[in-house]
Order: sequence, then structure tokens, then C-alpha cells
Amino acid sequence: MAGPPNLPYNPTSKPSKNSAIATAFFSKKLANLYSITLVFFLCFLSYLLGFWQRGGPSTLSSTTTTTVNFACASNKTNTINAKALDFSSHHFAKAVVTESTKVKAYPPCNISYSEYTPCEDAKRSLKFERSRLIYRERHCPEKKELLKCRVPAPYGYKNPFTWPASRDLVWYANVPHKELTVEKAVQNWIRYEGDRFRFPGGGTMFPNGADAYIDDIGKLINLKMALYVPQLILAVGDTHEAQVQFALERGVPALIGVLASKRLPYPSRAFDMAHCSRCLIPWNQFGGIYLIEVDRVLRPGGYWILSGPPINWKRYWKGWERTKEDLNAEQTAIENVAKSLCWKKLYDKDDIAIWQKPVNHLNCKVNRKLNQNPHFCPAQDPDKAWYTEMDTCLIQLPEVSSNQEIAGGELAKWPERLNTIPPRISRGTVKGVTPEIFKENSQLWKRRVSYYKTVNKQLGQAGRYRNLLDMNANLGGFAAALIDHPVWVMNVVPVEAKLNTLGVIYERGLIGTYQNWCEAMSTYPRTYDLIHADSVFSLYKNRCELEDILLEMDRILRPEGSVIFRDDVDVLVKIKKIMDAMNWDSQIVDHEDGPLEREKLLFAVKLYWTADAAASDQTVLKSS
Repeated sequence: MAGPPNLPYNPTSKPSKNSAIATAFFSKKLANLYSITLVFFLCFLSYLLGFWQRGGPSTLSSTTTTTVNFACASNKTNTINAKALDFSSHHFAKAVVTESTKVKAYPPCNISYSEYTPCEDAKRSLKFERSRLIYRERHCPEKKELLKCRVPAPYGYKNPFTWPASRDLVWYANVPHKELTVEKAVQNWIRYEGDRFRFPGGGTMFPNGADAYIDDIGKLINLKMALYVPQLILAVGDTHEAQVQFALERGVPALIGVLASKRLPYPSRAFDMAHCSRCLIPWNQFGGIYLIEVDRVLRPGGYWILSGPPINWKRYWKGWERTKEDLNAEQTAIENVAKSLCWKKLYDKDDIAIWQKPVNHLNCKVNRKLNQNPHFCPAQDPDKAWYTEMDTCLIQLPEVSSNQEIAGGELAKWPERLNTIPPRISRGTVKGVTPEIFKENSQLWKRRVSYYKTVNKQLGQAGRYRNLLDMNANLGGFAAALIDHPVWVMNVVPVEAKLNTLGVIYERGLIGTYQNWCEAMSTYPRTYDLIHADSVFSLYKNRCELEDILLEMDRILRPEGSVIFRDDVDVLVKIKKIMDAMNWDSQIVDHEDGPLEREKLLFAVKLYWTADAAASDQTVLKSS
């Protein structure tokens, strides 16, 4: 061992004061070096564990932005920014399947599934009872039947015409059903013109066009008072092939539905008006059960409008190929059911008949002493409407103190109605939601939507999106914050949500439906331009597989459509891994309140891809 320079080594001598200080200094440095090495080793070990838990390396898109917290190096959040997501429409991009190790693949489905609507599958429906059209109701596939592939768009699919041009034009490639131009030729409803369909506005019961028909109704009732906002009219389509699909392509809110044995998936007192033009529903049969269901969803003072058989049968009975006696008996039976519901007939002339529901049931209760058919329902939840059996009893309106009082509370006029405290909240019928909470929620969503637009700038651009879906709408704040944009939002209240708030959403002048997201939605593929999913996957944790919900979202979203996820960061990381395997572009970004919030946002874009030309040509030939 060497001693200090120029001094002989003497093992028995005592160290000097300076050498002791030097020794202590170097010892401290060495200890620090050990500490740094230990911390580095622990960080590296932690990284290896995380690497192993995530399943090893994966291929990230070059357009991905990830937010990574380097806890060992700093207490700050460092963001690695790459090229931002492209939310614009292109139409020409090809599907690119990137290889990823240890990640499940989700290949394209066969082209035969291009219009697949799982819970309304025609082949499956044939297994069910045909009486009362029960076979046409929702019948969803079992878990073992669920598709694990991505439903393709037809070859040549294009983003729809922007609103309002989309009202009149639809690309043929998007809905290749030329046969309807033959079936509906006499109605002047649809025309085929080269690469597109045109909708002149005709129909069986309005040969002069829908505008003239609506004007005729407007002369009889105040449509501005009854409908409030024209774009928030909800069409519930029959199962005639492609008619609902055409409505959605045209930018009109619609769902597939049928009056059979189950309640419609809407709360009580939801609609200002129910309209049926030549829908051929047997209103007078089965104890008037279908009109009783219409009564449930109509608001106090709401209207029911019927045109087509048997209305004006004296003029049309020969063309309808039915006897005078048969048609007269049907109309008389409908009149009797309407009277039993305490409806008042306002108009019956030419091709239109209009009834009005009473604003309350005070007088109706008196009438029940004389006529017990139908009787009032026993105590029940009138808003329960997911696989709920219809009944022939009349649902009683909320109590009132005078004949003039509107049961359930009077609604403000539009547009004040959107932000006025809804009656269901002001009356305390939505547990735990106070007027103050409602106001705070409205302001919160204005701020959140504003933040969304800083990430997806096209959310605020007119024409980029038209059909929107909010998968967990709560009080409808997301839709309300977008009310000044030329869009409509289908507000979904999950059946599993803690609170049933769909009635509140309708009282705000918005539209929506109930849904269990472990099942498919009653709509066609490529319905929506943008989907908003707030805490959906936390809600359905351990209820069903994440991949099944994501594949359903892929089915109902258009190519180049967008999704905004809001959830716990751990949930979003799992979602992103699946979405990468589904060939979506996505990025996780911080919460609007900053990086310290566990809740994060995941913005995603479904890439444009279609089936190949050969497969699509074969499908078109089969359907022609």
C-alpha cells in the first residue's frame, strides 16, 4: 500500500489530520456512488418488471403520442411528442396491419358481414316466435357466437356528404341497395343516379313531398312547440332492409326498433309527438297494447299522428285491397282504444288523424269509475325500459293539484330548456342530483369539450362530424356543450349506470336510449362519426371483455371516425393495446386539470379501409 508522496511508508505511525479528512471525504464519495448505483439498479429492475408485465416489446405507430412518467429520474411528467393524430377525411388510405408480438390479432370479417347488426340478425331471429313480431325484436348472440373480427366497409366506401347536402344525397357504394329504387319507385322516395342515391322527399302518404306533408300537419298543430328542435327528431325504423341505414347516412337520428312484446328503450314522458305513416301496426289488437306503449313515452299534452290505413279508408279501400267493413271496424277499434286512454281527437280529415294526450290524469281517474279498460298500472317504474315487457295497463301520470297543471312539471321553451333545471331534478326524483349539481355538471362539460377541441381541432369544424354517440351520457352535458354545432348526439344511459338519467336528457330537449354495452347496439355498421366514452370501461369492468366492447365500437364507427375515451390511466393503457391490434391510431393525453390526475384521455382514429373489390362485387351480385 502506498503512502503520501515523498514520504516513507510507516505502518506504525498515526495518520495526520489532513490525511484523515481526505480519507473521510473519499469514503463519503464512495458511499454516494454506492447509493446512486443502487438507485439506478432498482430503477432498471423496475423497468424490466414493467417490460415483462406488458408482454415484451410492441410496435407503436409513428403517429403516436405517449405520456410517460419517469418517476426514478424526476418528479415531473415528461411528454414525448410525435406527429399529432390526423382527424381529417381522406377516403383513399389502405389497411395496414402492423405486426405486434404477443398481441391478439383482430382480422377483417368476411364481406358478408358488411351490414351485420348482431342483435337483429335475420337468421337468428327465425328461431323465435313469429306471433306479435317477437322474432323481430332484439335477440343477441351468445358469448361463444361473438365475432372477434372487424366488420368491413364495402369497397369504394366514402365519407358521407356533409350536412345539409346529406339530407338529399347518399353514396351508392356506402349503401348498395339499388333494389329499393324499384320497390319505392311509385313513392318518389329514392332515385339512383350514377354513383349516388337522391332523395326527392316523396312517400306513399305524401306524394307532394315531405315538406308539404309537414306543412299540412303544421296547419293543425304548432309543430314549433311540439318539436322544439327539428334535428332532434328521433326516427325508430322498422326492419325493412336499409331504410334505417339510409336515414343514418343522410345524417338523421335513427335506431332499429319494432313494437312487439317489449317496451321501447326510452323513458316515460319522453316525446312531444309520435308519428306513424303507413306503418301497418295493428293498433287495435292485443288489448290496445301498442297504443298504451305510445302513451307511456308521450309527454302530457303530446300528440299522436296517424296516416295511412285505416285513415281515410273511404277513399283508398280499393287500392288497399281490403273491404269497407274491415277498414271501418279497424278505425272504430282504434278510436275506442284512444278514448280509453283519455286521448282527445283533434283532427280527422283527408289522410291525417291527430290525437292529443291529456296534460294530467285528474279527469281520467273519474272516467275510470265508469270504464275500467284499461286499468291503471300498479306501482312500478315507468322509466324501466330495457327488455321490459309491455302491459295492457295505463301508466298513471304524476299527481297534480288542478286540471290545468301539467303532470310531472312544465318544460321551458327551447332553447332555454337545454340549461333550465329539468323537472325531474327540481322535483327531487333523481336521487342525489340537486339543481346545484346539474348547473356544475353543465359548466364542467363546457370546459371539457373546449379542451377536447384543443386536441381534436376538427371537433369544432362544421361538417367534419354529424352523427355522434355518447356511450355514458349521465345528464347529457357532452351533447349540451355541442348544441351550437351542426351535429346530433345519441345519448346512451347504460342499464348498469347507478342513476337512470335518460328522462332528464329528454327534458333538456335531447335524445337518447338505454343500452347494455355487453351487447351490440340496435344500429347498422358505420353509423357514427365520433364516439365519446366516459368511464364506460370502468363501469363494465368484470362484466364483459374489453375487446368485445371495442369491436362493437369499431363496427358502429365510420372509417376515419374518431373516439374520445375518458377513464383511469390503467384502463386506457389496456384499451390502447387492443386498439393498436385493431389498427387504430391513438394517443393518451393528460386530463384537462393536469398530469397529476389519474384519469386520462385517449384520442383515437379508426383508419380508412374497406373490403377488396372482388369480394364486394360478389356480394352485390347476390343481392341484386
